[in-house]
Amino acid sequence: MAEDLPHIEEKASVALLIIDMINDMEFEDSEKIFPQALRAAENIANLKKRAKQHDIPVIYVNDNYGRWQSDFKELVNHCKQDNVKGKPITELVEPEDDDYFVLKPQFSAFFATPLDLLLDYLEVKTLIITGVAGNMCIQFTANDAYMRHYRLLIPSDGTASNQKKDNDQALDLMSNVLKADVSSSSTYDFIKIIKEASNYYSQKRG
Repeated sequence: MAEDLPHIEEKASVALLIIDMINDMEFEDSEKIFPQALRAAENIANLKKRAKQHDIPVIYVNDNYGRWQSDFKELVNHCKQDNVKGKPITELVEPEDDDYFVLKPQFSAFFATPLDLLLDYLEVKTLIITGVAGNMCIQFTANDAYMRHYRLLIPSDGTASNQKKDNDQALDLMSNVLKADVSSSSTYDFIKIIKEASNYYSQKRG
């Protein structure tokens, strides 16, 4: 029923994306990314808490793992089962009732998803992009966001890849080519970020 869905009265100039962190980690070589992903999850959880204090909407974007007949809640429940490797990560960043979610079939959060429509509805112009893997889904999403003229913040402590050097290279590329701010989330001044995003949006509309 439509009345059961969360509704945001105020538009938002900034949104936090959490990409592929609801993850069972049941795949080949998952042991390579797990430690880095767990540390990133701890930082993302803290970042999310701070963001929501400033009414910044949180959008989970997740692979559907080929489960076209499943929904996001089912995916979360699966990843929280006791025998699932990714349980500690999922529990750290577990979605809340007022969060948004988008299921994606490929690397980019924008490819064949309604993310464009949601961000347009919220009037978002600045994206904080977090999650895994930094050199795959984060980078593909950032590329597509850059082409859509979003301002990008990609916290270096909120992404992870199989190898740290690969993650660092991806962050360097996104900083140099996509003009993303890749500073640590611990340095974020949300009042300043929101003000800058609102000014950017006003300039675009003008």
